[in-house]
Amino acid sequence: MQERTVTAAGRSTDLPRPFFVLATQNPIEMEGTFQLPEAQIDRFLFNTVMAFPSEEELDGILDLTTGVTRVVPAQVISADDILHGQALARSVPIAGHVRRAVARFVRRTQIDGAESPADVKRYVRFGISPRGAQCLVLAAKGHALLQHRYNVSLDDLRTVLLPTLRHRFQLNYAGEADEIDAEALLCRVFEEAVREAQ
Repeated sequence: MQERTVTAAGRSTDLPRPFFVLATQNPIEMEGTFQLPEAQIDRFLFNTVMAFPSEEELDGILDLTTGVTRVVPAQVISADDILHGQALARSVPIAGHVRRAVARFVRRTQIDGAESPADVKRYVRFGISPRGAQCLVLAAKGHALLQHRYNVSLDDLRTVLLPTLRHRFQLNYAGEADEIDAEALLCRVFEEAVREAQ
């Protein structure tokens, strides 16, 4: 992903810009699938948890996928539009105290940090990486832009926190054995870092 190439049978091919990778993981069937290494997981911007479809949603899925009518999606945005949007999102300002709150928060997810909470030191296998911090800020910038605002707020960070970081924060054996809620711990550490940054 980072190299923006695909290699098969010893032959590398450059990927077009923009490109993105979607991956699914079925929580029930693990046969033939393997957990990705942390370094690969860290390269995915979001981890979105999909709930089972409602009755109405399932009815719509059945209607669209089991009949003779074939739905062909229409293009609504070009590759150049996406690249422009990416550049525009990067230009959204983030105040120094908000950026420092992110830095403080990420440091506190590390098990060896002097300022890390006791629960992190006891229950966490690995915390948020620098790449995770970058992704959190970039996702918050994109969210602010989609909300027609021109600076990143703490609420933007809160909105994208779990989708951006849930896959980058892993409990150790003690955390799993004590049934610690990793997402709740992540949110608590974030809120503590924000309070101290203000």
